Amino acid sequence: MSCTRTTASNLPAAWSETENVIWRTKLPSWAAATPIIWDDVVFITSAEEGFASRGRAPGMIRRAVDSVTAALGTYDQMYLMALNRKDGSVLWKQMIGDGNTIKNKQNMASPSPVTDGKHVWVATGLGVLTCFDFSGKQIWRVDIQKEFGQFGIQFGYATSPLLDNGRLYIQNLHGFLTDDPSYLVALDAATGKTIWKVERPTDAPHESPDSYSTPTITEIGGERQLIVSGGDYLTGHNLASGKEMWRAGGLNPNKDTNYRTIASPLVEGDMIFAPSRRRPFIAFRKPSRPGSDPVRVWDSEYGPDVPTPTSDGERLYIIDDRGIALCLRIADGATVYDRSRIEPGTYSASPVLADGKIYATSEDGTTVVLAAGSEFKVLGVNKLNSYTLASPAVAGNQIFIRTSEYLYCIGNRAAQGD
Repeated sequence: MSCTRTTASNLPAAWSETENVIWRTKLPSWAAATPIIWDDVVFITSAEEGFASRGRAPGMIRRAVDSVTAALGTYDQMYLMALNRKDGSVLWKQMIGDGNTIKNKQNMASPSPVTDGKHVWVATGLGVLTCFDFSGKQIWRVDIQKEFGQFGIQFGYATSPLLDNGRLYIQNLHGFLTDDPSYLVALDAATGKTIWKVERPTDAPHESPDSYSTPTITEIGGERQLIVSGGDYLTGHNLASGKEMWRAGGLNPNKDTNYRTIASPLVEGDMIFAPSRRRPFIAFRKPSRPGSDPVRVWDSEYGPDVPTPTSDGERLYIIDDRGIALCLRIADGATVYDRSRIEPGTYSASPVLADGKIYATSEDGTTVVLAAGSEFKVLGVNKLNSYTLASPAVAGNQIFIRTSEYLYCIGNRAAQGD
């Protein structure tokens, strides 16, 4: 459910189950993980298909499996799959964990994988982090909960690992189901060995310590820092040691008990945007130097809850959970165009900005294509008729959309010689 801006081109604004579909591949089951693409390989995670997961939305299956999961607690296994980008054929499929559970909208295959073009790393919602090479050979495996502490997050762990310069950064911000402190971890990507672990304290009450967001990295005063959002705070951390360099609050001004964080922080230029539970949505200016604090520049009462916003460098595009689009000027938060409904539905996937277009996908599999710019303009409304939680992924002139049943590769067929 992370935010994406790409340099892709010649992307379609219209498709259907058959129109502009280059290929589609049947998946074992549903998950919220977004596919990632490197050259001619597409990586995607999935739970194994079973009676509780046969391509139906979590809301539809919950009643049928509640009594069983109450007794058994688990179903099926989880896998990482590598697909051939040219035709969608499965190159390999490796198990990444078992004991999968359903937690509200998500199962334990929710974290998205990351890759450097030689290896791919993937975590499960139960805390198993695995490294594979591109042939599918397992290089190492670490159980995060056994190594660093049990997860205590209400709806299951969903944060994706962050890869940077040979290190993996992992966050576990929790508190609803535990009194244990939240923590951040850095691992050596080649070996899985621990580089550092630090606690990340919070005074957030009840459910508000829980964060499902993914951290990011940005340069501050000539020093690259890890930016973490959740537990009512935005924090910056030294990459070498994990030390907290600064902390910004105000994300939960009334200390409400249900301010869990889902949308991830977004960095654009010298600004850091910090979503909360819709309001307030705060724009901070980066600290001027290491050790100084960010400055609160502006805020909005109309931020997202789940989808992370996207930006073109000048404008910020917010799609909230109810399908309301809002465009704000980055510099001062001024309204570029006011709140406009794009298409009825619930939106959990983050919008993607590519090729001058914004792609926003709802849970019913409908992707609305908006024109990026100062005018609210719908370019297309495209339905795939299948439950969708994952954000679209874009590579080259293709869009990859993961529904509960299939992974679709979508592109302008005429332009690709089909």
